[in-house]
Amino acid sequence: MQIQKIFFYCICITIVSLMRIGALSAEINNQSLALLVNKNDPESLEIAEYYKKSRLIPDKNIIYLSFNPNQNSLTVTEFKKIELQLNKKVSEDIQAYALAWRKPWRVDCMSITSAFTLGYSTDYCADGCKATKSVKYFNSPTHKPYTDFKIRPSMLLSSNSVEGVKKLIDRGVLADYSRPVGAAYLMSTSDKQRNVRAILFPQVKAAFRMLLNVNILHADAIRNMNDILFYFTGLKEVRWVKGNEYMPGAIADHLTSAGGDLFGGVQMSILSWIDAGVTGSYGAVVEPCNFLQKFPDPRIVIEKYLSNNSLIEAYWKSVKMPGQGLFVGEPLASPYKGCDLTMDRYGAFRYLGVFSNNFVEQKSRNCN
Repeated sequence: MQIQKIFFYCICITIVSLMRIGALSAEINNQSLALLVNKNDPESLEIAEYYKKSRLIPDKNIIYLSFNPNQNSLTVTEFKKIELQLNKKVSEDIQAYALAWRKPWRVDCMSITSAFTLGYSTDYCADGCKATKSVKYFNSPTHKPYTDFKIRPSMLLSSNSVEGVKKLIDRGVLADYSRPVGAAYLMSTSDKQRNVRAILFPQVKAAFRMLLNVNILHADAIRNMNDILFYFTGLKEVRWVKGNEYMPGAIADHLTSAGGDLFGGVQMSILSWIDAGVTGSYGAVVEPCNFLQKFPDPRIVIEKYLSNNSLIEAYWKSVKMPGQGLFVGEPLASPYKGCDLTMDRYGAFRYLGVFSNNFVEQKSRNCN
């Protein structure tokens, strides 16, 4: 009888373990992400090699392309030639792309990440202050965007230097399973044109007050903070970006016209966030005007990130009209890997407790 009990117990544990493994492998990971490399670019080759080793990317998921690396923007013709190379090599099981180069970051009127994700189309651009085409991936529950929507979200591995990219990758890896009890800083700034997301901030505080320290601040910047997990603001230049400490996996961006103009632009580049220690950022490569739909929605990116979505998933799902916006960061960063959220009757999110026999999860804080 005792042997039967032990046998039954082992079977139950095995079933729970298999169910848990399935849940943890659901998000985009190193098996479903392809690493795109420009074989004509020594920097790209170096970044790709480092990322491959850091994230254990299988050789079959590394795709070598050929194009001129000495340009900030590709023409549509140039991009179509690259896309043709890619389509011949990518397999059906790939759900997302990591782009292993610092330049180029733009394709005509689209960002490089949106062009690789959506394909080039003027539907995702705008001549003047107009709405652009939205994506079905917005706020979606899926972990298989190519299977469900025939798109592969893309993220650029970039910084102001190759060493900076390597540090970015290290932060992304370090973030996995960390489940930090961090803070969100939502800045209601003096710039009325760029402060349009402030209308969303009270909803963010109400929804996530049980999970994060959510701070709505009527100020243009913060400094000497050491618990930043989310930092959303609206300015063309943000002071003291390097005067704070950012948790591994941190997301930060500033709503403005040209944050995605990475090198030598007239406004602060989103690479300033990356070089300060942030793991993911977003910015426009051409004038988007201040449409809320063209920038990350803090409510969505936070919810997705806290509930078992990798950085690339959470960030992409938060932008309804992403054609003109550039995603930069370490795509597989997953601080809340394995976590699930549930909303209570008051509209506040809480973690849904799930039994785990995974040692890493047992030792992790916060969402058990």
